[in-house]
Amino acid sequence: MQFRVCDIYLPDPSSVLRELHGNELLCGRVIEMSDTGQEKDAFVVVEVEGIERRVIVPADCIAVND
Repeated sequence: MQFRVCDIYLPDPSSVLRELHGNELLCGRVIEMSDTGQEKDAFVVVEVEGIERRVIVPADCIAVND
């Protein structure tokens, strides 16, 4: 049996995605910062390949790849 996540009626499809993929790491490019990134409540705007819209993430959750 197969079906699309967007066709799930209950529970909310976003909660299903969170359970399945909530701990996966995404790679992206920082486009903008709410400040220098050093403030406690700073956020970054990230462009992620494969996601149409840019995402906003707390700056303290970002790991930098070298």
